[in-house]
Amino acid sequence: MELIRHSTNPVLLPDPTSTWETYNVFNPAVVYHQGEFHMLYRAQGLDWVSRLGYAHSKDGIHFERDPQPVFAPHSQYDARGIEDPRIAEINGVFYMTYTAYGNQPYPGYPSTHLGGSVTPMFAKSTNLRDWERIGPLVVGEDNKDHVLFPEKIGGKFVTLHRRPPHVWLARSEDLLSWPEEEMQPIFGPRPGNDWDENRVGGGGVPIKTENGWLLIYHAYDYDHIYRLGVCLLDLDDPSVVINRPRSFIIEPREIWELRGDVPTVIFAGANVVVDGKVYVYYGAADHVIGLATASLDDLVEFALSEG
Repeated sequence: MELIRHSTNPVLLPDPTSTWETYNVFNPAVVYHQGEFHMLYRAQGLDWVSRLGYAHSKDGIHFERDPQPVFAPHSQYDARGIEDPRIAEINGVFYMTYTAYGNQPYPGYPSTHLGGSVTPMFAKSTNLRDWERIGPLVVGEDNKDHVLFPEKIGGKFVTLHRRPPHVWLARSEDLLSWPEEEMQPIFGPRPGNDWDENRVGGGGVPIKTENGWLLIYHAYDYDHIYRLGVCLLDLDDPSVVINRPRSFIIEPREIWELRGDVPTVIFAGANVVVDGKVYVYYGAADHVIGLATASLDDLVEFALSEG
């Protein structure tokens, strides 16, 4: 199966009149709350520093955005940008995972990424505009693409994260301490399976179904083409992969997916379910935001049918 792109794509474009979202808007988090779609999206402006903007929509297609960013760098640990949010609602609180790209790593740890540091971070909010920083998942390693499950499992917060080239799972009592003994790899690249043979990473918040947690994830091959796939994880122990189809569900084909700041990229951080339909919002070529949809039933059937 393949996701169906919406006819009005892209649904969000850069604003050339802005100083902070001039060049790129991409890799959004989206939640559906009180009858509206709420989006936090990564934006790059004249200084090329990533900030998060906020936009909302009644129909999930036409978005009205705030004039100023709602989350921006505040220290040397994220001075180069706030990147790639995902948002999970747990017991009425919105928890955001994001990547902090800094000029320097946390004390005592080496630089790991383009002369700076990459740190997977958490924040929380009750209104989606005002955010309180919580802290890091890990420090001192190239780790990102983390996303929280939308409920506690076994009484603990559970998150997926990426230690290249695999997707890992971690558990925490309080979002502050993430013991190493509570971390384990759950799936990785598949040599010889063209589209996900190089590296994999988590996508949007896992969707709870009666058949398991449905995860939409991204992967890229040795030509650096990013595509999306799905897998099913066990409800009680999501470190167990129930099934993982060999085929992808969407790949770059449109001109705005093939050409941009980083070409041939589809990178999703949001898969919102409304009335049985899954709305997958994705960054296209690190430049604009696209929308593709499928019925939840079809996605689950596909996730179960092809091993």
